[in-house]
Amino acid sequence: MTQTTDKVPTDLPEREYTVQGGGDWQTILPAPEGESERLVVNMGPQHPSTHGVLRLILEIEGESVTQVRCGIGYLHTGIEKNLEYRNWTQGVTFVTRMDYLSNFFNETAYCLGVEKLLGIEDQVPERAQVIRVMLMELNRISSHFVCLATGGLELGALTAMTVGFRDRELILDLFELITGLRMNQAYIRPGGVQQDLPAGAEKKIAETVTLLRKRYKDTHALLVGNAIWMGRTVGVGYQDLAACMALGATGPILRATGLPHDLRKSQPYCGYEDYEFEVATQDTCDAYGRFLIRLAEMEQSLNIVEQCLDKLSPGPVMVADKKIAWPSQLAIGPDGMGNSLEHIRHIMGESMEALIHHFKLVTEGFRVPVGQVYSAVESPRGELGVHMVSDGGTRPYRVHYRDPSFVNLQSVPIQSEGGMISDVVAAVASIDPVMGGCDR
Repeated sequence: MTQTTDKVPTDLPEREYTVQGGGDWQTILPAPEGESERLVVNMGPQHPSTHGVLRLILEIEGESVTQVRCGIGYLHTGIEKNLEYRNWTQGVTFVTRMDYLSNFFNETAYCLGVEKLLGIEDQVPERAQVIRVMLMELNRISSHFVCLATGGLELGALTAMTVGFRDRELILDLFELITGLRMNQAYIRPGGVQQDLPAGAEKKIAETVTLLRKRYKDTHALLVGNAIWMGRTVGVGYQDLAACMALGATGPILRATGLPHDLRKSQPYCGYEDYEFEVATQDTCDAYGRFLIRLAEMEQSLNIVEQCLDKLSPGPVMVADKKIAWPSQLAIGPDGMGNSLEHIRHIMGESMEALIHHFKLVTEGFRVPVGQVYSAVESPRGELGVHMVSDGGTRPYRVHYRDPSFVNLQSVPIQSEGGMISDVVAAVASIDPVMGGCDR
């Protein structure tokens, strides 16, 4: 506020002077008796500790959080609506981009739904199922590496970030070797997988698993039992079993309450019932317990990958029905991925029937019987489900994803309210939300 005054220094020329004052601030009244002042602040949507474009509206009293609300929608892509305008196979290219840290799970859940509607679950070749499981478990490890790396960085553990992303690169190299892409592969297709493993892939996977086991000890020793890390995570983000059941929370959040719920065990898919592994649990109900669960799950996933390598036997990787099977005779050349010359010669010069099937699959796609299904897989963040409806056409009538990041975000208030602002960072990191899965 500007005030006019006659009291001016005598050594200055005569004129009107103004002196800056704080008049308006003097009129602020104290809070009513029994109440304290509270401030509403925005944390995000562009904030290094909100895992993408998540907006948190915090009501704070000093450094304590009294209320939290989640604001989402800043990354909305309209993928679910786009699926209604693409054929069933093209849909894989869209869904892989939802939860971009666990894309193979998005693809598998979608393809399992399509296969149920087609009634071909038992026709998917065993080799294709083993490859699916192997890629999902490698994807689980890479996703957990990102969770531990970013969570460590947000809490001040810079070395955890460098170690996590260093080891994740090894897995992305495998994805590039097998699919030609490091992310958003659209490799898993209805009826099988896009193409078989390239020469030398099995040996490279085995070598990588050995190296990851060696480096796993570094990750374990870095934070487990670390006094500073435990000070930021033990007892932070508390959420017990009753709260998880009420909110529908799944994944490490639920298993940190001691409940060993894992769809790979309770509702096996892709042959998971034939693999030996343990469901990691803790009973701490806090951020530290979820961290320990992710570490243990990475070790179990390495065990499953090794079992996959033992189970791999020669055979097809796509269903035999040529009216459904997208050509899987592919090759990686200097210009990327494409049909092998042998396949091109076959459909162009030897088999008119094969050419017709290829043409119809690419231009129109296959028809799926009328019906609706729900298929679910255990993603790194919990139950990833797909509700799929077909009207008998070559395109989905409706596809809706039950993404665990979306559901688990309901846990932010119960984990954060009553704690410190710094604890909100640890709580969100322990939930590990991916906003691409929330804003579909």
